[in-house]
Amino acid sequence: MDLFSYQSEALKSKEGPLAFRMRPRSLDEVSGQSHLLKKGSLFRRMIDEDKLQSFILYGPPGTGKTTIARLIAQTTESSFVTLSAVTANTSDIKKVAKEAEERLSFNQKRTILFIDEIHRFNKAQQDVLLPIVEDGTLILIGATTENPLYELNAALLSRLRVYILQPLKEEELVSLLKRALTDTERGLGLQENVLTEEALDMVVRAAKGDARAALTILDMVAGVHGDAEQPIEASEVTEVTGRVAVYYDKKGDRHYDTISAFIKSIRGSDPDAALYWLAVMLEAGEDPLFIARRIVIHAAEDIGMADPMALVVAQAAAEAVKFVGLPEGRIPLAEATIYLACAPKSNGAKDSIDKALRAVREAKRIEVPRHLADTSHSKAGDLLGNGVGYKYPHNYGGYVRQNYLPPEMENARFYTPSENGREKQIGRWLEELRGGLRAPSL
Repeated sequence: MDLFSYQSEALKSKEGPLAFRMRPRSLDEVSGQSHLLKKGSLFRRMIDEDKLQSFILYGPPGTGKTTIARLIAQTTESSFVTLSAVTANTSDIKKVAKEAEERLSFNQKRTILFIDEIHRFNKAQQDVLLPIVEDGTLILIGATTENPLYELNAALLSRLRVYILQPLKEEELVSLLKRALTDTERGLGLQENVLTEEALDMVVRAAKGDARAALTILDMVAGVHGDAEQPIEASEVTEVTGRVAVYYDKKGDRHYDTISAFIKSIRGSDPDAALYWLAVMLEAGEDPLFIARRIVIHAAEDIGMADPMALVVAQAAAEAVKFVGLPEGRIPLAEATIYLACAPKSNGAKDSIDKALRAVREAKRIEVPRHLADTSHSKAGDLLGNGVGYKYPHNYGGYVRQNYLPPEMENARFYTPSENGREKQIGRWLEELRGGLRAPSL
């Protein structure tokens, strides 16, 4: 049985899984994805008019990728062939391509190839697809939960349109669950109020935008609910769902998107948002040391001299996580997150070293001035003039004005303090120092 062969009488009966029974019979029944499937949209017209071009459906589980492909298979005049990237190999692709070429030559009939989990194809397998997609031998429809920008060859990707499917919204899941609950033909055939509002909300929260997960949870809860006279309570949903896994891939784009949201929330001085994304990562099983490393980097990159203690707090949190591990390690991570989010911000440290690096790379020569050169060798001063003219600051009360850069870079400025936090005071100190005044105490 392939992906779209559903001949089993058991599956057609009320004994089949609810998620299967409630599968949409038309595009109008698909929950969510209105940005793609609404009447008149380019994507919808492409399907309705059977004028398909090769494309990728990209989105998290339970958003309708396979369902849309199945509905296309039911409506298109083209021959529809399916492969799973989990089991298919290069020979399978070549066989499909040969059959498609023969079908086009002898019957003038197009072939649509649907590849589920296309991100699992390696580079060699993707390379086999490239010429047959390019010359129109077949139309390719791929489905993936992984970002195709990372997982597909650039050459293949350039010949495909990517359509993004979104997790279902709360109201879309609620509507789907109520239909499944009351549908007497394919659903559970129950009264809508058999599920309390709290229980319905619990199912929606547990599903996290995944239609299939929502229907599966409802099916399980209804199946074990003993008393037909009593409504299904939220506590029963909790018993079935337990600890709900967060959709997250430690090596995929969810990993990078979430840590990006975390860092940007800290940079934006929003401790609540930062804690939320921290919780998402911890709940999903992210490596706490990865989070700690990002916190340390952020402390120097985005706070820096505006609050030098930020780096101390971040490093202490990283050491604490190493020492105590999880779950207790979540607390120092949260402490550091809150501290950094509430700290004054400055990217002066990052900008200043980057400016200095550019200056070094663009310099025509790099030579240490003689008065700054090493004098530890006994004959250096006599032979090379090292240290001649150097003014020892402590002989002048701790500060004396002199040049510390090569003559050609005498007026270079790499560090410009912000007006935030500690840097405001540092900026005033530098102004006085550069103005030739005695350096004030910091």
